Amino acid sequence: MEQRINLFAKGQNAIKAMYGLGIYLAKSPVEKKLLNLIYFRVSQINGCAFCLDMHSKDLRVEGETEQRLYVLNAWRDAPLYTARERAALAWAEAVTRITGGDVSDEVYQEAIQQFTEEELIDLTIAVNTINSYNRLNIAFRTPAGDYQPGAFAIKA
Repeated sequence: MEQRINLFAKGQNAIKAMYGLGIYLAKSPVEKKLLNLIYFRVSQINGCAFCLDMHSKDLRVEGETEQRLYVLNAWRDAPLYTARERAALAWAEAVTRITGGDVSDEVYQEAIQQFTEEELIDLTIAVNTINSYNRLNIAFRTPAGDYQPGAFAIKA
């Protein structure tokens, strides 16, 4: 697969605007490791190789186990995730795969039991942000494999 446009070289102004969301999320009360887990799961759904490479490496540096990464695609059937993580994963999947015009009341109720309203807003911003990055990287065929952990880290 040949890269179409080097997004990070040619799209610096656009990426800089998107970094603003990252700066906001770095200050979020939602745990960084949970946000990265969501970024990884959404990237699985969307098939973004660059983001899968990036977030798997960042998660491993943060202490995430290989086992939890390997079975994340089947998280509903694995006892490895907390209730908070499960609610976040269900929310992220529902927002990413939004159909029928909204997110179900069942998924919302599960999420609002685990997250404050502010946290759920932040979680939704995070899901939308990674969906945007996925779509940009897929459209321009950003190559995967060379990412170094922490390369795009944003400090709170």
